[in-house]
Amino acid sequence: MSTRAALVDEPALFETSRWDLTELVSPSAEDPLADQLAALDRAVAAFEAHRAELSPSLGGCRLLELTRELDAVWERLAVVESFALLRFSADTQSAAALSDQGKVQQAVMNARNRLLFFEVWWQSLSDEEAAALEPDPALEPDQHFFLAELRRRRAHMLDEKSEQIIILKDTDGMEGLITLYTMLTNRMEFVFETPRGTERLNRDELMGYVYAEDAGLRAAAYRELLGAYQREAPALAQIYAHRVRDWTNEQVGLRGFSSPIGARNFGNDVPDEAVETLLGVCRDHAALFHRFFRLKARWLGLPKLARYDVYAPISGRDREIPYDPGVRMVLDVFERFHPLFSHHARRVFDERHIDSELRRGKRTGAFCATVTPKLTPWVLTNYTGRLRDVTTLAHELGHAVHSMLAAGHNLHGQRASLPLAETASVFAEMLITEHLLAEEEDVATKRYLLSSTIDSIFAAVLRQAYFVCFEIEAHRAVLEGASWEDLNRLYFANLQDQFGDSVELPGEFEAEWLSIPHLFHTPFYCYAYSFGQLLVLALYRRYQEEGESFKPTYLRLLSRGGSARPTEILQEAGVDLSDPAFWRLGFEVIAEMIAELEATFTS
Repeated sequence: MSTRAALVDEPALFETSRWDLTELVSPSAEDPLADQLAALDRAVAAFEAHRAELSPSLGGCRLLELTRELDAVWERLAVVESFALLRFSADTQSAAALSDQGKVQQAVMNARNRLLFFEVWWQSLSDEEAAALEPDPALEPDQHFFLAELRRRRAHMLDEKSEQIIILKDTDGMEGLITLYTMLTNRMEFVFETPRGTERLNRDELMGYVYAEDAGLRAAAYRELLGAYQREAPALAQIYAHRVRDWTNEQVGLRGFSSPIGARNFGNDVPDEAVETLLGVCRDHAALFHRFFRLKARWLGLPKLARYDVYAPISGRDREIPYDPGVRMVLDVFERFHPLFSHHARRVFDERHIDSELRRGKRTGAFCATVTPKLTPWVLTNYTGRLRDVTTLAHELGHAVHSMLAAGHNLHGQRASLPLAETASVFAEMLITEHLLAEEEDVATKRYLLSSTIDSIFAAVLRQAYFVCFEIEAHRAVLEGASWEDLNRLYFANLQDQFGDSVELPGEFEAEWLSIPHLFHTPFYCYAYSFGQLLVLALYRRYQEEGESFKPTYLRLLSRGGSARPTEILQEAGVDLSDPAFWRLGFEVIAEMIAELEATFTS
């Protein structure tokens, strides 16, 4: 009997639910959040009282005591911050939840500013003074790494007063300007002719039509979206120019990074040459996706895809998978990979740390929130019973498993750095996708699943890498006085390189860059998506080749969390980030998927 039949026939074990947050705040308290904020303030004040003791003669034992106390303060801060986020995510229409989130954000900013003195003091010590105080790496590895990380940032840190000014400046200056970008773009309404008639849509509603089967709807949706951003181009581009200059003035001018992207690489703790290699390999393999676009055009009966059609669904059938069979399928696939995977994932359900039901006011999408090493992560998903919901559930539970495997570290050591953050989640998604493909007997459904998976990989790998390539050019151009029209032309040239002759590019796409929030919010962030996806695809290739012998290495990688530098963690797993051959392994997996999709066209 197939897994599908077995899961459907068994009695239901899981029902959609909302999560329980009582582990974060006491439900018996009259005002639990106020109590938590007061306790946080007291903990910060108690740590501030140690300022006078800080000196080169502090002593190694006392330094360890202080770092452990600081850990406890950071954990308290994480609990308060997470409670506000999770409560608001469960009901975004709650005025009380929104108000409390504002209070928490202010309290967290204040706490971080007050705790900054310890980091500044530690970085002010000479190398000899710091070495005399540092703990033995073999005895206190997490504390040693935390202190070493603070020292690593030393060359780019300013004095305490300057750092505090930057925090205040960012909060009420640049962050305020980025908030203005968000307000301007989120208030956009789009008048659109839907199959039901003329409607006023928000962006999310409008973008749903770029996946429509009707080519006219896809094109009209993009024209409506890009036309709105083009009309606002002078204002939005001005915000972007200020963002670019502020970033360069702080990161290059004040902190001394060699380039604007170098600051992001340093924050991610990834060598510049590794990022350059990653971006280069992505550009070298653009033709692989061109092959996919030509295949999709042939299936859609088009001589060539237009950019409107890149995410067009090819004919096929989605499959309904109710919640209970979907959960048990994921847990079963996890169990077959390794019992620890299913054990940790099951904890999320057993401890009621998942919010899976559909309801008005709940945040859309899905995420996993790791709070502290002592607590099982919380997972949010909106389960509608489609194939993509099963892969999304596997993805978010993969994040949770990653955190729990790394729970033996302190707060800073548990959380993987940004480039490694998707190492378990995308891998879990690959496991469930492989299972679904192996079980699926209907060719049309298999074609649908393969095509949508490759669509997602394109969006996560090539598209994100090209965003960063554009940013590198755009930052240089802004500093040279480029206008918004110049930036439009730069972006259009970027698209031409990305799609080659496989996709027709309508002129209105030159303004698309204005609609990408990450370019404004977090410069050069997007390569982390390419990094994470290709890293996992390459690791998955090794799993396919090595089988059981791969698993201990992989579990060791996940258990390290963020307790060492990414290059060190990956070197232990036999990965050289600067070797193009490693990144090419990921593209081998993509090529096989495209070949498998091609086979469904002839079967």
